[in-house]
Parts: sequence; structure tokens; C-alpha cells
Amino acid sequence: MRWFGLCLAVLAQGALAFTDAEVHAIASHGPWPPAFKADPSNRVSGNAAAIELGERLFFERRLSVNGEISCSRCHLPERNWTDGEARALGLTRVDRNTPSLNNVRLQRWFGWDGANDSLWAQSIRPILDARELGMSAQQAAKLVRGDADLSCRHKKVFGALPAEDEQLLVDIAKALAAFQETLASARTAFDEFRDALVRKDPAGIEKYPEAAKRGLRIFVGKGSCNVCHVGPAFTNGEFHDTGIAFFIEPGRVDPGRHEGIRKLRASRFNLLGPYSDDPKRATATSTRHVVLEHRNFGEFRTPSLRNLALTAPYMHNGRLATLRDVVHHYTTISPDRLHSDGEAILKALKLPEPEAQDLVAFLESLQDGGGNYRRRPFAMGCG
Repeated sequence: MRWFGLCLAVLAQGALAFTDAEVHAIASHGPWPPAFKADPSNRVSGNAAAIELGERLFFERRLSVNGEISCSRCHLPERNWTDGEARALGLTRVDRNTPSLNNVRLQRWFGWDGANDSLWAQSIRPILDARELGMSAQQAAKLVRGDADLSCRHKKVFGALPAEDEQLLVDIAKALAAFQETLASARTAFDEFRDALVRKDPAGIEKYPEAAKRGLRIFVGKGSCNVCHVGPAFTNGEFHDTGIAFFIEPGRVDPGRHEGIRKLRASRFNLLGPYSDDPKRATATSTRHVVLEHRNFGEFRTPSLRNLALTAPYMHNGRLATLRDVVHHYTTISPDRLHSDGEAILKALKLPEPEAQDLVAFLESLQDGGGNYRRRPFAMGCG
């Protein structure tokens, strides 16, 4: 009877049977998609009119100092909201790779260094950055005040136009955030397999490729990839040194999270500041307690793995060209390169080539195919 039960388990899971512990680990990466939750710090989060205004502003080239660059310059829908560049190019080349905006609403910290603690605050940063859109609060406010359609739509969402330029800049950013909150990846082959595994559906389990199953076992097993890439979004949202050099060029380094914490604490736009719409500041708990430590130097935020195959090149500086390169990096990583200050998470996986290929096959199964966004036609007139 024991032999018969084992045979049934193998048949139910295909050629590769997972242990109870592995099934539990796999199940923790779902269900997908998660339910939408409005951002308490942004009073227009989830507001349809704000989403439409934010979408217009996202593709609005006049939101740059030269009138030629929009947010979509670096965040292209067809590239999973990235740009394919190693380091983003706005008005000039910046220091970091463009992160995807898919599922961005699920993050706790924003940007590679976590210098912002809300999506709307993060949306202000590129507007004011001299290397990206290069605007000032005054110039951004002038754009909205001077455009009949934008000013009308602003009034529908926020009420009367504020007299203060900085407040109007924040309104712009909150509308942009409302739009970005709608950008979510769809279900993947992994999600179908995960759900089938949970409900013990042999037919559903069988559909998932064997190579992806083997790679998934490595991911939740000896690879321990799920220590950092946890949960339905495949990220813990925190910051780690992954052994990628943080030198930008000779004599210039990227401090990563260390500088991000400095910027966060100094920002007027953080969740403890005057522009949060959360009256109790409950959303600011992490901000209130974040502490600057030396170990944060050279740490960068763990990205989501969903739709990863569409976002090459990889890492905070676009150093690695392909998923195979990423797996090779973690297969051969040297602990001596890690500025870990006691955090001993990473070790060389030392995967033979067949297992490396299996791990890539699993990562590719986290892709929904892309292209699920369809830009809505803009209605003529504010009405």
C-alpha cells in the first residue's frame, strides 16, 4: 500500500514528485493576482479620474524641461515597463538600470536604494532629477495651470488648483501613482502549476514543463533563492549586497541603500511629512524606524522575478545581459566580494550546466507574455 501511494504521488506530480515541505514553499508564492488595496497616503489612489489623469501625464512629453521626454521614455509598456538599457537614459545617462513598474504598488520601498517610501513620492523624483526630466516644481505646476485640459482634469480629481507650486507637484505625482498602481502582471504558467499543486490536480500539474519543475525545486531547495525572493511577488522588498561591484566609474561609487536612507529621512515628501494623506501616519511605521547603518552601503533592493525574462539586462546597473548570466553569477559568486557585515545569505550555488538551465527554465515560467497593457484612448475634452 505504501508503494501504491508513492506511485500515485509521482503520477499526480508528473515525473518529479515534491515533498510536503517543497509544496508548502511553492504554495507561499501565491495566490496571484493579489487584491487591490488603496494607498492610504494617497487620497486619489484607485480613483478612476485620477488614473486617467495619471496616464495622460505618464505619456506627456511636456513634463520634461526640453519637452521631448516623458516617463514612458524609460518605462516602455512593450518591455514590461523597462527600456532595455543597462543604465537608463533621460536627458543624460543615469547611474542605474530602469526597474519595471509592473506590480509596483506592492512595494514598501521604491527605487533601487529605497530613497522613497511611497509610489507618489517616487514619482516626484524623476520629474525633478536634472538627468531625467529636469523640471522644477514651478515648471511642472505651470504646465498644469497653463493647459486647459490638464487643469480641468486636475480640478475633477483634487478640487481647486492649489496656489503652492509644490502642492501641485505632489498632486501630479499622486495622479501618476494612481495610474502606476493599475500596472499588474497577469497569471503565468507557474501560477497555474502552483494552484494545481495546491488542489492536487494531476492534469494541471502535468502541464508544467519538467525542466521548470526541476528548476523550481532548486529555487526552493538547495538554491535557497526564496530566502530573498519570497511571496507571490517573489521579493522581500529589502536590500542586499549581491556581489555586483558598486563602482559606477573610476573614482565614483553608488552607495545604494546607505544613501537612500539619508535621502529618505531628509525628504519633505516622505510619509512623515506634510503631504501624506494618511492622518494617523500608520503607513509611515517603517520610515519612522529605519536606521542608517554602515552595512547598508552597496545594498540594493531585491526586485520581483515576475516577467523577469522581459526586463534584460539585469542588476542595479544592468551589468548582466541574460538570465543565464544571472544564474552564472550566483553559481560562481565569491563570499569575499560581499560587503555583508555579518549577513551570510549568499553562497556559490555551484550548479552544473543542466541544473543552471533548469533554473532558467523556471524563471522563464514566471512570464505572463507581456503586452497585457492597452493604452486607453483619451477622450476629447475634460467635460
